[in-house]
Amino acid sequence: MTDINRDIVIVGGGPAGMMAGLLFARAGLKVAVLEKHADFLRDFRGDTVHPSTLELFHQLGMLEDLLQLPHSRLDQASIHIAGRQMKAVDFRYLPVAAPYIAMMPQWDLLNFIATKARLYPGFDLRMETEAVDLLYDKTDRVCGVETRDGQRLNARLVIAADGRRSVLRGKAELPQENIGAPMDVFWFKIDKPEGQGGDVFGTVQAGRFMVMIDRQDYYQCAYIFNKGQADEVKAAGIETFRAGLRSLVPDLGAAFDQISSWDQVKMLEVALDRLERWHRPGLLAIGDAAHAMSPIGGVGINMAVQDAVTAANVLAGPMGAGTDPDSLLEQVYSRRIKPVRRMQAMQKLAQDRVIAPLLRRIKPIEKPLFALRLLNRVPLLRRFPGRVIGLGFGRENIQSPEAPIIPE
Repeated sequence: MTDINRDIVIVGGGPAGMMAGLLFARAGLKVAVLEKHADFLRDFRGDTVHPSTLELFHQLGMLEDLLQLPHSRLDQASIHIAGRQMKAVDFRYLPVAAPYIAMMPQWDLLNFIATKARLYPGFDLRMETEAVDLLYDKTDRVCGVETRDGQRLNARLVIAADGRRSVLRGKAELPQENIGAPMDVFWFKIDKPEGQGGDVFGTVQAGRFMVMIDRQDYYQCAYIFNKGQADEVKAAGIETFRAGLRSLVPDLGAAFDQISSWDQVKMLEVALDRLERWHRPGLLAIGDAAHAMSPIGGVGINMAVQDAVTAANVLAGPMGAGTDPDSLLEQVYSRRIKPVRRMQAMQKLAQDRVIAPLLRRIKPIEKPLFALRLLNRVPLLRRFPGRVIGLGFGRENIQSPEAPIIPE
């Protein structure tokens, strides 16, 4: 089966793919977004919608509707270390409509984008449609994708937004640089005890580090450990794991008894890498398919969404006018690679200078790190990490055209 009536096929229904689908359809292009699963329901996906992304929805006139969805807000963040709660990050003074992180299930965000995108007649979301290969024309230009069930979907441009394990970037033989990460993460959730909450975002002890995302009635927890030690942690048994969590966060105590088996704990293999080239004729990679981010700062979703905005800003208008997109793909890469490199450099610095030494440490931490003491002492300084985490680098406004919403 062949579909030849598309301007763009986007592979991957994550934040980058869905935002790209919305923006290109909004510009009047015919777009198919392929999502291999039957729905967006995945536990422990990144659920932080940063101020930079909220501002994009504000520009689209959709922020008020988005914030009707269940969410909690984080406008400051603290770290508990050496028996002290250290204030570290402040988002409240960012020059945006929503100066805070919205803690929102990613499936709600994706369903919201899909609902808005369907207002445009060119948008086609195909669930349970997995792309497994690329199609090429006689000049060796990518001209579409082949799906697992044998469909051949042709398009003027294929956008690979299929995540850090992207099938398409491998098929396209795009060169990749592996930067490396010293840790992996166990994700799990526990019901939040009554009266718990606040702005404590991380808890640190020698050899152990956990982030807790307050999701109103439960905590989404990320337990960070040395890369390669997952089997060792599991071999010690679930009770040993629970006991370690209790000693790390005594205030939650018995709440950790809710973790009764390893089936409730999902491992995230942390990666930090990027493609050295994001495109070839007929194909563009964005989001995690182009650059896997460390979970430090929770910036991955928001960097991916910025890729989608840049792609639409560069490509949507010219493609709507009939221009061949190939000559423009380098512009997308050029505008995004510097922000990606800067953010990954900061993540690697934090990995090498802070996280790795903490995870290796055996001696108890007697006082907070100097940087944390300084941030806690000088409120004005907390705005700097707030700006880097909240807005990132190379932030773009939506400049892609908007076609009228006309029912088919």
